[in-house]
Amino acid sequence: MRVWTIVAVLLVALIWSPPAWCHGVEGHITPAQGYLVTAMYDDGEPMSYSAVEIKGPDSDIAFQTGHTDRNGLMMFRPDRPGPWQAVVSDGMGHRLALDLVVPEPDAATRPSDAPVATSRPSGSRIANTVAGLGIIFGLMGTFYGWRGRRAQRRDVC
Repeated sequence: MRVWTIVAVLLVALIWSPPAWCHGVEGHITPAQGYLVTAMYDDGEPMSYSAVEIKGPDSDIAFQTGHTDRNGLMMFRPDRPGPWQAVVSDGMGHRLALDLVVPEPDAATRPSDAPVATSRPSGSRIANTVAGLGIIFGLMGTFYGWRGRRAQRRDVC
C-alpha cells in the first residue's frame, strides 16, 4: 500500500509540475562580417571536423576554439586589430598554422573576398614522398651498417 501512495504522489507531481521550473533556450543566426578559415589537405580533401584554435594579438590564451565543419570551414570574428593566428589540427599529426593581420577599422574600406592568409605545402607530393622514403632508407642503412659492423667486431675477437 505504501508503494502505491509514493507512485501516486510522484505521478501527480509530474502531471501538475509548473513549466516555470524548467528553463528554455533561445537563439538566432545573424549574418556578420568575419574571417573564414578554410583547411584542406594538399590533395584538396577538406580537413573535416578538425580542432581549431584562434589566438588574438599579444595573448597566449585562445580567443576561440572549435572544430571545422565537414567542408573544412570555420568562421570567426576578431574583436580587435593586430596579428591573429589560427591553428588547425586533425589529431593525426597534420597541423596547419595560418597568420592574419586584422587592420584597424575604417569606414572607407570594404572587406574583399580575397584570402587574407594562406599556407601552401612546400614542394610537390611526389617530391615529399621521395624525400620521406630517402630519410627512412637512410636511417635503416645506418642502423643495419652499425649493427653489421658491431657483429663483425665480435667475430674477430
